[in-house]
Amino acid sequence: MEETIPYPHIEPSNFDLIVVGTGLPESILAAASSAVNKTVLQLDPYPLYGSHYASLPLQDFISFIKSQQLQSEPSSNPQVPQTEHGSGNHVCVPLITRPLYSSLEINSYSSEPLDNSRKFCLDLTGPRVLLCSDPMIDLILKTGINQYMEFKSVDASFMSDAEGKLGTVPDSRSAIFKDRSLSFTEKNQLMRFFKLVQGHFLSESESEGSDLISEEDLESPFVEFLTKLGLSHKLKSIILYAIVMANYDQDNMEVCKDIIKTKDGINYLTLYHSSVGRFPNANGAMIYPLYGQGELPQAFCRRAAVKGCIHVLRMPVIALLMDKDSGTYKGVKLVSGQELFSAQLILAPSFKITSSLSPLSSHELSSHDLTLQDVEQKVVRGICITRNSLKPDVANCLVLFPPGCKLDISFVFSDIHMTVIYFCRLLSLALCSDQKMSVRVFQLSSNVAVCPSGMFVTYLSALCDNAVEGKNLLHSAINALFSVSISGKSDKDDQSEITEVKPSLLWTALYLQELTKGAFESINYMTMPDEHLHYNCLLDTTAKLFQKMYPGEEFFPRTNPSDEFADDAGSELET
Repeated sequence: MEETIPYPHIEPSNFDLIVVGTGLPESILAAASSAVNKTVLQLDPYPLYGSHYASLPLQDFISFIKSQQLQSEPSSNPQVPQTEHGSGNHVCVPLITRPLYSSLEINSYSSEPLDNSRKFCLDLTGPRVLLCSDPMIDLILKTGINQYMEFKSVDASFMSDAEGKLGTVPDSRSAIFKDRSLSFTEKNQLMRFFKLVQGHFLSESESEGSDLISEEDLESPFVEFLTKLGLSHKLKSIILYAIVMANYDQDNMEVCKDIIKTKDGINYLTLYHSSVGRFPNANGAMIYPLYGQGELPQAFCRRAAVKGCIHVLRMPVIALLMDKDSGTYKGVKLVSGQELFSAQLILAPSFKITSSLSPLSSHELSSHDLTLQDVEQKVVRGICITRNSLKPDVANCLVLFPPGCKLDISFVFSDIHMTVIYFCRLLSLALCSDQKMSVRVFQLSSNVAVCPSGMFVTYLSALCDNAVEGKNLLHSAINALFSVSISGKSDKDDQSEITEVKPSLLWTALYLQELTKGAFESINYMTMPDEHLHYNCLLDTTAKLFQKMYPGEEFFPRTNPSDEFADDAGSELET
């Protein structure tokens, strides 16, 4: 006889808000709603917190991506007949899974990572970092969830030049003086520019009105303003792609899909510079949480639980309860058969309903935004595991490949079979030699507890239109940064054969992730993790949705002095 899973009965059965999924935006909204005394239930079909923002052991990471891969249109849930009526004046509309990953490519060059698979914490949404002064850090301090987390400083940032060589990003006064690759003139230009940005920000913040940068310049493309100031192509690339983090080639207006205005560039530069030195034990502008980015949604879930939110993992939602007449949302039906009701619903991006699976008419469904809005572009993500760092004596670092850079695609091989595979790949790479997007690379070491001692995890990402374009971009970056050695041959052995040693790959994974926009109507769909390194856009969207759901309520109000963390030095930043 087949053993049935004992699902718990949930009490009460009515809530102000039901949240399906424990991703970061879902968990922030659950915590924010609980903080204003709303009754909240947060459900997740998976046994771990985080959903698409989770940090997973290696084998669990592989299993999750495979389970979420794009396939043919899924059928309706067999446990919920399409015409099933609920116990009241509502019908059950099947909730199906929306696959959001595709083109998974895994290569293993050593058995080491698999042997230590439980010692890895791999981010599904890497690369991702936190600027010390960005709104997410402010929210972490305001809510007090920093008591559940610890952070490490990102040691350094590097950027590839036009020839594919990596150089340190001169992102502060001291870094500019130490940079030997900049001429005396370039150092003076960069210093004057940073001083102009600082002066403009101070004059604005003091409400005196700024005439340092005209309104016309603020509304113009940032690249044009930098050109107007006489900055060299090298300095413009550093500012645009290594500090402001532009995705597209800003010099090519015909293909650039996101032209950064001067006012936006200035704002991000100000944020970046204010992040340097904010915390006394952080070396630069960026920090990263121990055990991975998956610690963030878990911390917000803990904050929500303190305020009364109920969390239930391993609890699939198989249907939505919709009013028979109006088609409006009423509640959810669990896999256990229990029906729960709420005034508001938030769904993770993995779920959707379609008119073909609904007993409601197309007219009834069309009056409610029940599906995610697709975004034309996608994000290609990659993970590399190595024994050695990209740079000697650097544990955690960021590497940027700006649009148009010439990647060094030489690879180190020691047998003819690998060489043939490499040259076949070169033919493919030649198809996308015109690099229009930035490629971001983020290396982490064991000192942030994401991999075994002596190993490094490196994340890569880039925007793309399709899998071929995206994978070619990442393959180019991987080939420029790493080598492949035959099993049993160490990096030390290679040092005697080549002048510049690249870290040897042990394991790689590349995959395509869909981008989605949230649908905020009677049913609120959250978005997939975006292409940015930071969480600013996600947090802004989440806060706006909260205000839409609960007009007039404060987003995480301060309740008592013990909840306030006004002293920045009070956050736990381990170095």
